[in-house]
Amino acid sequence: MANTPLTVLDLVPISSGSTATAALRNSIDLAGQAERLGYARYWFAEHHLNPGVAGTSPAVVLALTAAATSTIRLGSGATQLGHRTALSTVEEFGLLDALHPGRFDLGLGRSGGKPAPAARQPVLTGAAAVVDGRTPGGLTIPANRFSPEHLVRSPRFGLHKGLLRQPGAEPQPYDEQIADILALLAGTYVSAEGVEAHVIPGEGADVQVWILGSSAGISAEVAGARGLRFAANYHVSPATVLEAAEAYRAAFTPSTELARPHVSVSADVVVAEDEATARELATGYGLWVRSIRSGEGAIPFPTPDEARAHAWTDQDRALVADRVDTQFVGSPGQVADHLEALRDATGADELIIITITHDHADRVRSYELLAAEWNRR
Repeated sequence: MANTPLTVLDLVPISSGSTATAALRNSIDLAGQAERLGYARYWFAEHHLNPGVAGTSPAVVLALTAAATSTIRLGSGATQLGHRTALSTVEEFGLLDALHPGRFDLGLGRSGGKPAPAARQPVLTGAAAVVDGRTPGGLTIPANRFSPEHLVRSPRFGLHKGLLRQPGAEPQPYDEQIADILALLAGTYVSAEGVEAHVIPGEGADVQVWILGSSAGISAEVAGARGLRFAANYHVSPATVLEAAEAYRAAFTPSTELARPHVSVSADVVVAEDEATARELATGYGLWVRSIRSGEGAIPFPTPDEARAHAWTDQDRALVADRVDTQFVGSPGQVADHLEALRDATGADELIIITITHDHADRVRSYELLAAEWNRR
């Protein structure tokens, strides 16, 4: 079991009654704990205009975390390319690598970019079949697919785009942007006019490039066609994780970086000494997901009592059902069993763990218990 590495993905969550300062200090502390516990990687997500999330700039938080750790790989999960250029991305990670060489994963996401073409639905041949919402190993694959269309049309999303992009700017097509990032890193970039660009620092940086995706769309296809590592987001879109992994493998072409497909798959997890305690710690999760999917923006993570005080509607419950049903909550043994099922169904080479609780000590303890159980198997 120890041969399947575990990664931590951190949104830098702000708990109700707390502050962004405390959230950042907690995340840096957790990275050090993850290093001590043997986690392979520690990634930071990028989110904007959320009162309950302080992870707005992965590169900045990575710089702070690199100075407080020494061996664990650090990365972005993911740097969002819809509002930035290939050059700015390579320059940021070039600076990081210059001071902490060989420690960074450049995870790239498409959020906020041009709409992707309709995804082809692959025939699932290599991962797992789904019968009555479950794989043969017992992994839940929800029938209902969450559609972000109402989020894209919301006033908040328009504000988000308006504040992140220069006036009149349009994002570069995603596949072209990935190609430019790879060329700038390799030192082979040449403009249409024949002018070379050399990024210092950045060119030749010893970073691993990952593509993150939630469906069998352009992200999976580009990752495969370019021979890059791919992270499939079960925690974001559990209904489409098998298709995402399959599409990546179907498109995979060996590269100088990678001879065979390499997939990491994410899951939301809460572990405690017993199931009842874990479920109490996870009580706020559904309300927190509702705030994101409703378009309000992630709220500060609530206490169990605050979450129980919410008056749930049928619409609310339907909005978060797939995420709540696929959060792995329980004792170390129970959660490790779920993670094994996720790994086996998707053929994952690595697993990404996202744990959010109201109290930092409970979050650290969850990662401790999981690491101990995982290493025993």
